[in-house]
Amino acid sequence: MKKTGKRRRCAAGLLLGGWALLLASVPTWAQSAGDKTPTEPPSQYAGSDACKTCHEAIYQNGFEGTPHFKTTLKDGHGCESCHGPGAQHIAGGGDVTKIVSFKALSREQSNSRCLSCHGESREQSHFAASVHASSGVGCVDCHSPHHANEEQYLLVKSSPQLCYGCHTAAKADFAKPFHHRVNEGLVECNDCHNPHGSATLRQTRALPSGDAVCYKCHADKQGPFVYEHVPVKTEGCSSCHTPHGSTNPRLLRVSQVNLLCLQCHTFPTLSPPSGPVHNQSQKYQACTLCHEAIHGSNFNTAFLK
Repeated sequence: MKKTGKRRRCAAGLLLGGWALLLASVPTWAQSAGDKTPTEPPSQYAGSDACKTCHEAIYQNGFEGTPHFKTTLKDGHGCESCHGPGAQHIAGGGDVTKIVSFKALSREQSNSRCLSCHGESREQSHFAASVHASSGVGCVDCHSPHHANEEQYLLVKSSPQLCYGCHTAAKADFAKPFHHRVNEGLVECNDCHNPHGSATLRQTRALPSGDAVCYKCHADKQGPFVYEHVPVKTEGCSSCHTPHGSTNPRLLRVSQVNLLCLQCHTFPTLSPPSGPVHNQSQKYQACTLCHEAIHGSNFNTAFLK
């Protein structure tokens, strides 16, 4: 009988010890007083309606009518998607150290928060390697989620005035007599350049075929041609044209077409590019008077008409 009682006491001790270990392994938040059922931890997200209580003007005028408002749909967190959980911010009476304030972030930190949503888009996928990023230009320098002056892209200024703030040389080119009609509003900088970066020089866009974006408007110059003009394929349209503006009606880099041609075609040779066979000291008419198909030809290797 003594051995049986001792065994029972030992088994009871092991059982109680096991329960103690089990309770010790349960998080403190799950042990509510007098409640045997574990409870969920309190949410750190307050919800956009709570943000609206203090920031009503920003919510209604700078958030509710913008594309960012879709972050409130389904399981989205709205304002807290960018600014982080706001429960402690509210509990602290609006303590700004308890919320993510973009004013206190570095360019790299603010860019990282924007790209956490926008980075997977084809439009912004090259931003980290872009000229703007390497020059210290951040998302909030051009975009304002709360106080935008342009609705579609939330720009701080409308184009092209926003671009002119840094690109003063381009602004001067567009003021020349012959230019792409950017100032008139018919063409935008964004039509030819991707401000978020691209795999091409000067962040220029390219057609799905890989050809220059110039062909989107100047399709008759695209080809393919039997006889290609080599600079068009190797250097692009900008080898002869200045795309922003010029004193030449054809946006040429020099005032006279003959002088432009002679930069490559200087002396008569047996192999291309061959030079002129007539005396250039005389005032002949433009080279393109005879070599009309200068962008490429299907009939003549000298691009004659």
